[in-house]
Amino acid sequence: MRNQLKERASFAARHDFDSLSTDTDIEVRFAQYSELSFLADMARRMVPGIQLTGASLGRYFTFDPECILTFSRRGKLLGGVALLYFNSRGHDALILDEISLAQPDLSLLAGRDEEVSANYIWAVATTGRGIAGYGKVAAHLRTPRYASANCYAQPATKAGRELLVSTCFEQMPSFQPDLWCYERPWNRVPSNMPAPIVPARSFANARY
Repeated sequence: MRNQLKERASFAARHDFDSLSTDTDIEVRFAQYSELSFLADMARRMVPGIQLTGASLGRYFTFDPECILTFSRRGKLLGGVALLYFNSRGHDALILDEISLAQPDLSLLAGRDEEVSANYIWAVATTGRGIAGYGKVAAHLRTPRYASANCYAQPATKAGRELLVSTCFEQMPSFQPDLWCYERPWNRVPSNMPAPIVPARSFANARY
């Protein structure tokens, strides 16, 4: 997750991602095609190293119009969040670092007739109070199409890492560098159940 905020809301306390408040005047909605260039320009200005363009965002937006959400207040566009909904092949490619996250292949994304295996928070860029709408992003990911899939992200800035920590994401063992995962509450193994046995060689070459 690439995240650089001009004016950050306080996330000092830890809040489970699926329990974030939606009580805010920040409106969160699906983006319109005409807004993509503005959002891409904002991301390039705020996130170190990002190279998104309106055209590249448009490619994913055309494939799945629900992959980009905007933050706005009183009619003013404050920013947005880009999401990737991976199918099972994309999920495996993410964990094994066999994917270009700069320009993921569309074949790795879940079509409307495919099950979403992983929700990836690709980029977040917003100004002012926009981040207060983050709880509504979580609410979107609780809708039936996405609810069964865990959420993943990679922080690109200190602010992004702090946001992940504060919303109960945890860094996970994977071949993908600095990959964080939020396990949905309904997917968690009860603490009184034995952990599954994983062969020692499974992550022998994992970076974390």
